[in-house]
Amino acid sequence: MNKTLSNFILAIFIGLIFVNCANRGRPEGGPKDETPPKVIKSIPENYSINFKADEIEIHFDEYIKIKDLQKQLIISPPMNTQPNITPLGNASKYITIKIFDTLQPNTTYAFNFGNSITDNNEGNPYPFYRYVFSTGDYIDSLTVKGNIVDALLKQPETFVNVALYEVDSTYTDSIIYKEKPKYITNTLDSLTTFSIENIKAGTYKLIALKDNNGDNKFQQKVDQIAFHEGFIEVPSDSSYTLKLFKENLDFNATRPKLITGEKIAFGYEGSYEDMKIKILSETPEDFTYRITKDEKTDSLMYWYKPRLQVDSLNFNVSHLNFEKDFTVKISEQKRDSLTIKILPSSNIGIDENLKIIGSTPFIKFDRSKISIMDKDSTFVDFNSSFDSITNTYALSFDKTEENAYKIQMLPEAFVGFFDKTNDTINVSLRTQKASDFGYVRFTLVNAKYPLIIQLTDKSGKVQNETYANEEGPIDFLNLSPGTYSIRVIHDTNGNKKFDTGNYLKKMQPEKASYFQDVEIRADWGIQETLQFN
Repeated sequence: MNKTLSNFILAIFIGLIFVNCANRGRPEGGPKDETPPKVIKSIPENYSINFKADEIEIHFDEYIKIKDLQKQLIISPPMNTQPNITPLGNASKYITIKIFDTLQPNTTYAFNFGNSITDNNEGNPYPFYRYVFSTGDYIDSLTVKGNIVDALLKQPETFVNVALYEVDSTYTDSIIYKEKPKYITNTLDSLTTFSIENIKAGTYKLIALKDNNGDNKFQQKVDQIAFHEGFIEVPSDSSYTLKLFKENLDFNATRPKLITGEKIAFGYEGSYEDMKIKILSETPEDFTYRITKDEKTDSLMYWYKPRLQVDSLNFNVSHLNFEKDFTVKISEQKRDSLTIKILPSSNIGIDENLKIIGSTPFIKFDRSKISIMDKDSTFVDFNSSFDSITNTYALSFDKTEENAYKIQMLPEAFVGFFDKTNDTINVSLRTQKASDFGYVRFTLVNAKYPLIIQLTDKSGKVQNETYANEEGPIDFLNLSPGTYSIRVIHDTNGNKKFDTGNYLKKMQPEKASYFQDVEIRADWGIQETLQFN
C-alpha cells in the first residue's frame, strides 16, 4: 500500500514538471497568416488550347473556400447553361468545374473568380484568379479598358457588367435585349475601372449594365445602362469612359380597377404627363369626373359622379405611342370622405408656401373663410394657386424672421368632389431667425448657359436648386447649416430639367458636373467660384 502510494505521488510530481515545462515553452499566438492560397496545378492546364474537356480541376497548396460566387464569378463569353462549381461553403484543396454547355469553336473562354477564393482559416483572398482556355489553336490576347461613371451621382454603382457584342451580319441594336454578349467583365465591389481581356480582333458594340436580375440582358425596368457611341475596333489603345444612367420607362398602362365608390385607379409605367383617360360607356347628362395623381403609387385616380347602376364601364387610355381599351367592373362601395393634410406643420421657411392637400378632388375654394395672422395679431394677405393633378392649393404670403403665424380655415373653405366640406382647421407656424441660416454666392467662369445649379446631400438628393440662363452671380439664401455637394446640370435643350439617355435613340444623358463640397454655417456667408473647362 505504501509502495503504491509512493508511485502515485511520484507520477503526479513528474506530471506537474511536464505541465510546467509545457506552459513555459507554449507560444502565445504568433503572426497572423496573411498569405493567400496558391495554385499548384490545374487539370487541364491553365491557358490550354484545343480544349475539349468537360471538367476542370484547380488544386491549391492549402484548404480553400469559395464565397459570393454568384456575384464574383464572371464567365466570358457567358454560357447558356451555367457550369457546376464545387465545393461551395466547404473547405477543400481543389475546385471542380463541370461544364454542361456546348463550347463555341475557336473561342477563348475565361473564368474570372474575382475575390471568391479564400483560404479556409484567415479568409485571405486569391485576388482575381482567372482560368483561361481556348477551343482553337491559340489564346486570344487583346484587351479593352476603361472606366465607369454615373450620369448624376459622384460614384457609380458597384458590380457593373461591361460587355462587348460582336458586330457582324446578324448584329442589330436590339441584341442587348435578346442575346448574351460575346465578352463580359465586371467592376466588382470596389472598382470603377474595367478590363475585358482575351478578346479577338474585330468590331464590337461596348456597353455597361447594372444587371440587377443577373441575366446578362438589358431590361429597361430594372437595369441601368451605359454605351459607347458607335462601334469600337479591337485592337485599340483607347480608354473608354461609359456613363451609367437609368432610362425613363416606355409608357404602359396596367389594368384599371375600382378602389372605392366612384374612384378608379389607372396604373401606369413611365410618365403620366401625356396620359389621357376617356370613358367610352354611355353616361347621363350630369356626369362629371376629375383626374388626380395618387401620392404614393404610379396611378391616376379617375373620380366620377353620379353613381351609375351598371356592372362595368369601358375606357380608352392613350399616350404618345400607346392606345388601349379597358373594361372596369363596377360595384357599390363606400365613397372616400374629405380629409385635408397641411404642409409644413410647424416651422416654415421664409420663401416656403403653405400646402393644402385634399383626399378627394377639390371643386370649390372660398378664400374669404381663410385668415392668416402674425404674432402681433396683424392680418397677413396671401395669394393662392391650385394644382389639379396633385389636388393641392399653395398659399404664399410675406413672412418675417422669428415670427409666428396662425392660420384658420373655417368650415366650407374647401368643398370636395362628393360635396363634403372641411371642419374648422387651425394651424400654427413659426419662422426661424435669419442668423440660424447661412448663404452662398457662386460666380461661374466659362459657363455655357442654360444651367441647373443644385445643392445636394451626400446621397445626391437635391436640397436646393436654381436655374440660370445668363451670366451673373447665383445666390442660395436661407440655407440650413451643413455640408452640400455642388452639382451643375448642363441643360442642353433648355427644358429646365435633367434629361436621361436612351439606348435605342442613341441619346446620352445630359452632362452633370460636380465641384468641391461647401460647408454652410449659421449666420455666415461664403463666395465660391465655379470654373468650367
